[in-house]
Amino acid sequence: MASSSPGRPPAGVPWSSVIRLPPAASAVARSYGHPSSGPRPRRPLGREVARAPRRAASLGGVTVAPPPLFTFDDSYARDLEGLYVPWQPAGSPAPRLLALNTALAAELGLDAGALAAPEGVAVLAGNAVPAGATPLAQAYAGHQFGGYSPRLGDGRALLLGEVHDVHGRRRDLHVKGSGRTPFARGGDGKAAVGPMLREYVVGEAMHALGIPTTRALAVVATGEGVRRETRLPGAMLTRVAASHLRVGTFEYAARSGDPGLSQRLLAHAIARHHPEAAEAEVPALALLERVAEAQAALVARWMLVGFIHGVMNTDNMTISGETIDYGPCAFMDAFDPRTVFSSIDHAGRYAYGNQPQIAHWNLARLAEALLAPLSGEAEDAIPAANEILQAFPARFDAHWRTGMRAKLGLAGEPDGGVADGLGDDLLALAQDQRADMTSAFRALSAAARGDDAPAHAAFAPEPGAFDAWASRWRAALAAQGADAVATARALDAVNPVYVPRNHLVEEALAAATAGDLAPFETLVDAVTRPFEEREGLGRYAEPAPAAFAGAFRTFCGT
Repeated sequence: MASSSPGRPPAGVPWSSVIRLPPAASAVARSYGHPSSGPRPRRPLGREVARAPRRAASLGGVTVAPPPLFTFDDSYARDLEGLYVPWQPAGSPAPRLLALNTALAAELGLDAGALAAPEGVAVLAGNAVPAGATPLAQAYAGHQFGGYSPRLGDGRALLLGEVHDVHGRRRDLHVKGSGRTPFARGGDGKAAVGPMLREYVVGEAMHALGIPTTRALAVVATGEGVRRETRLPGAMLTRVAASHLRVGTFEYAARSGDPGLSQRLLAHAIARHHPEAAEAEVPALALLERVAEAQAALVARWMLVGFIHGVMNTDNMTISGETIDYGPCAFMDAFDPRTVFSSIDHAGRYAYGNQPQIAHWNLARLAEALLAPLSGEAEDAIPAANEILQAFPARFDAHWRTGMRAKLGLAGEPDGGVADGLGDDLLALAQDQRADMTSAFRALSAAARGDDAPAHAAFAPEPGAFDAWASRWRAALAAQGADAVATARALDAVNPVYVPRNHLVEEALAAATAGDLAPFETLVDAVTRPFEEREGLGRYAEPAPAAFAGAFRTFCGT
């Protein structure tokens, strides 16, 4: 990849299109068996939990039962036995609500007041299971940093159930930090306040930026300590997603030795996310193509705002096309395609500029898992699958270019080549000047109004380099007949002023861990209205101090 364009593969990370069909059931997979095979546990780890009590009201002597907190319709549990273990949360000794996403609750058709009441907090803290819920730990495998792990799964999380939101869409309710499950692999099953609030704030920022993502409904402090490098206050997060189906879910099923399980998973995924694929001649290929399109769009959107996921393992790539798992993620300050924040990514596999190629590699693993159960038909389907994979770079590039043209105010340019060249050159300039990516693009709206001061500040110490680029950019704007005011307004609508800057996230989480939620709440307010510049939030638009940026690393705390 040329350093200025994420659309081309960097040296050493080629686009992947080779399909290697896995064996029907590896010896390792057989040794584990299905997670639900054998006797199911009679008691969960931790203590038994009670059903959520709801107080009845009395109207004129007639007792009226309160409405349930949730109305569940659990298709995963019905359709996919063999891909989960029924399990119960371990509970929390002294739960306290830290954050409740009232807007998301309304979208789900839930009563935010009831969720914030003691009975609701009991559910969010794992101390009560609502009527109709059958919590379960999902099974999945995954390629982690390129190596296959046959049995991952929800080690400290549970699918509480599925609800229909106010638009009729099926959504998962998933709790994290709920205690050990059979997939825990030696972990304690718990989570800390800081990482759970990180997932809340980054997920809400991504949603506000228009990027498909899982979201946090609530974070509850559990009242117990968890041992990490130091003892930290524990927490649970309730996550909402279109589903938690992952590439790794298909990898697990493909190696289970049960072709029927793979077929049921395929039918379930198609019905849930891409029902039109059911009518295709080879539904598995149709699903692959739709997931490839969703992931091409998703990764392009990440990169257009400088987002680095940090751990793009196949168990962290969703079939829905939503961003999931915000452990070592971060937003880039100074633009550099080689940027890595994750403390465990020593080789830079998941660097900013490698993300399209890694998504492509992951899709090749999905293709293998989808085709393996087709038996003799698989060989016939491989050429078609490879065609889908080979088209992925162009899919990604199209989304990237469309987004970049909008970020430059050149979405209406008849010949996209001029805008594409300007985009590549601006990124090359940003890399050379170590310009803050968010600030550099936000400065374009002021430049469109004739004020180059913000851009000069972003591209210091050599602002003249921006001036040379800007003369070409203004010529392109003039050629498309752009009105300066309309252009500036359009630029401000796509180039955020506020993103979850790493130093501000760390500051907010440190304060929250110490018991002060005010910085977290201010940060959430800033990043959930990312395009609207507001008084009093100036520091939330500023890059990190150089000393912080040079030493910052992220960890897989979530």
